[in-house]
Amino acid sequence: MMPTRRSAIGWSIVLAVAVAVAVVELPALGAGGLLHPARRRLDAATPATCVDFVFFGAGVALKGWRCKATGVRRGSLVYLHGVADNRASAAGVIRRFGARGFDVVAYDSRAHGESAGDACTYGFFEKQDLRRVIDTIDAGPIVLVGTSLGAAVALQEAALDERVSAVVAAETFSDLRTVAAERAPFFFTSTIINRAFRLAEQQGSFKVEAVSPAIAAGNVTAPVLLVHGDADTDTPADHSKRVFANLHEPKRLILVPGAHHNGSLRNDVWSEIERWIDAVLARRHDT
Repeated sequence: MMPTRRSAIGWSIVLAVAVAVAVVELPALGAGGLLHPARRRLDAATPATCVDFVFFGAGVALKGWRCKATGVRRGSLVYLHGVADNRASAAGVIRRFGARGFDVVAYDSRAHGESAGDACTYGFFEKQDLRRVIDTIDAGPIVLVGTSLGAAVALQEAALDERVSAVVAAETFSDLRTVAAERAPFFFTSTIINRAFRLAEQQGSFKVEAVSPAIAAGNVTAPVLLVHGDADTDTPADHSKRVFANLHEPKRLILVPGAHHNGSLRNDVWSEIERWIDAVLARRHDT
């Protein structure tokens, strides 16, 4: 049976309403998802070598741990977690590097875990938070170890802070616009994505284009080790390759066969990281 003119008009109205809702609602949903990642509740006890500590970032209080080296102190390591994570993921790093002579600092990034802050800005404000955390660290070499979001924050801060002695950045993104667009649902058109970015900038008081570890890489003078899984589909390895291309020497990129996102830091890779850090600090001592 052929549709009547009235039913055709009715479907046109429904379609128009659906399009109008999509134009208004989807950018807001996209902006909200970008700015407000899920908060993971801290369910880990404070490690034996650590004390609870509140760091004061750029207008936010950051809950964290200060952990003492169990051997002869060689320096400090700051661990920076990924999106929708918290400092609990630092437990293995604290054990591993505490025993190797590093004081370790780990804290919940703004808008994550137990820290204050309503919006995640992917390094725009987080690098300022990190700078203030570094202000509290004792003298000596400072190594930044970050995963995903934390890797991006570490690179952006290292571009501005000569106190950073070395950076280990696992699964970083090259720039916020690219990675957010890649992760957007298939029904998010370029128009919707751009509107979502504009909303996020207004609500988060930051600039999307300013969040670019790839651009920051050109100003990093510290040695950098990049780690990325070659099977990562959330943040493809091309992101680390773009960052690597802009870095100065000394630099190294480890592509981990078969590793997906959050899976590149395997035990064998950690052994490589340890050797790399030892070599970097030895060169620093010699000079």
